[in-house]
Amino acid sequence: MAEKIKCLIIGSGPAGYTAAIYAARADMKPVMYTGMQMGGQLTTTTEVDNFPGYPNGTDGTAMMNDLQKQAERFGTEVRFGMVTKVEFSKEEGGIHKVLVDGATEIEAETVIISTGATAKYLGLESEQRLIGGGVSACATCDGFFYKGQDVVVVGAGDTAAEEATYLANICNKVTMLVRKDYMRASKAMQHRVNKTENIEVLYNTEIDEVIGDNVVDGVRAVNNQTGDKKEIPVTGVFIAIGHKPNTDIFKGILDMDETGYLITEGKSTKTNLPGVFAAGDVQDKEYRQAVTAAGTGCMAALDAERYLGALE
Repeated sequence: MAEKIKCLIIGSGPAGYTAAIYAARADMKPVMYTGMQMGGQLTTTTEVDNFPGYPNGTDGTAMMNDLQKQAERFGTEVRFGMVTKVEFSKEEGGIHKVLVDGATEIEAETVIISTGATAKYLGLESEQRLIGGGVSACATCDGFFYKGQDVVVVGAGDTAAEEATYLANICNKVTMLVRKDYMRASKAMQHRVNKTENIEVLYNTEIDEVIGDNVVDGVRAVNNQTGDKKEIPVTGVFIAIGHKPNTDIFKGILDMDETGYLITEGKSTKTNLPGVFAAGDVQDKEYRQAVTAAGTGCMAALDAERYLGALE
């Protein structure tokens, strides 16, 4: 027999936990399945300094633990598990069927999707080992910690150009490593990069290795045309080669853009199916901040509550 619930939340980052807090307070008795990475992307961030209410900062894991406790205090049931299949109803007031870990059947009146997005990395052993120790995928999250220092940005698109110009305002020097002999960024963004005095762009250049034991001491860069290698002493490495939204199981069911981000209606969190809502980085490729994710989590719970209220 499938378990019947009022509100199912898929994913456990700031969006999911905030949705849970609001849904629980509205007596929707939410059940959350955390996914494999409990707490989401923030648990890979050592320090969080830009979330309101933490005057001395906190770390990502501690903050997610705080949010989980708050959600549970109001009655959210947090379960460790992965949603492996969905069968969403197209009818107003229809029941949405979900399979967890290929075995547990759930029937939900509303579903809030907050599965987030995963930053793309280069896949080097040294890079993976130093995530949180100087390797980051978010300049607006972590750039502040490298004030007055030298950093590297890897990437050639608009995001990389934006991160480089953002970092140039606070760092001593920014070196951009671009794999090809041109940048993919828009002309406007390229002009901004070229006009910024403390940004140096190295074309046909890739990272061979991130240097450092516990923290980043530099990178060994390689010219992919000549094979020449050189070490660049830096304290921060920002990987800006894109994000992949965690939406594979919703393909062909929910509307999404060409990259896979879920499309929501206007300023709401409504997807194209009634009773299914999306919050956080899974539907936001613009801002990608913990605080904006939390805001849309709140919106999703309010949208779900109003949806159920309108059915009565």
